[in-house]
Amino acid sequence: MNPAHAPLVEAARAGNPQALDELLRRCQPDLRRFARRSCASTEDAEDAVQLALWQLHRRIGTLRTVATFTTWLFRIVERECWRLLRGHPRHVPLDELAAQDHPEAPALPLDLRRDLVRALQALSPPYREVLLLRDVHELSGPEVAAELGLSLEAVKSRLHRARAQVRERLLGSGYWLKDGGPEAAAPPPPA
Repeated sequence: MNPAHAPLVEAARAGNPQALDELLRRCQPDLRRFARRSCASTEDAEDAVQLALWQLHRRIGTLRTVATFTTWLFRIVERECWRLLRGHPRHVPLDELAAQDHPEAPALPLDLRRDLVRALQALSPPYREVLLLRDVHELSGPEVAAELGLSLEAVKSRLHRARAQVRERLLGSGYWLKDGGPEAAAPPPPA
């Protein structure tokens, strides 16, 4: 906490409405930065900040010491981010969606679909799981990390490797050559 906030916190605890207003104004930028890093989406971050500010407004008088102010406030934001993340449905099975809710995607040629399924099946389970959650179920990186109990860095690493393996397998299948697409990666010439 900025040491300059200590007198404001003390005055707000004592019931001074001007001090409380100024404290709310000064805390918002730091809370927003923290929430953007902690929450899964911008909307969740804004909701968490608003809840924290509301709690600050309602419960500043119950704060025991000025020294615990920052921890208390940031903990409210963190708990709210986790609550919002748990409240989001992980995914909705396609058979539960109404027909009008199905996105219209261009039909993939049968050869490509088969090659794609083979490429996904060839992935090791940790890579396949991350790729499906991120690219098929469209979860965010932090959501995938929470779902699998991994760090965000581990999710990014596995996702990168999984996509590279699928790309190599699709290029190696020759599908792209049949349709006049980009040439398959040719092996390097012997040295």
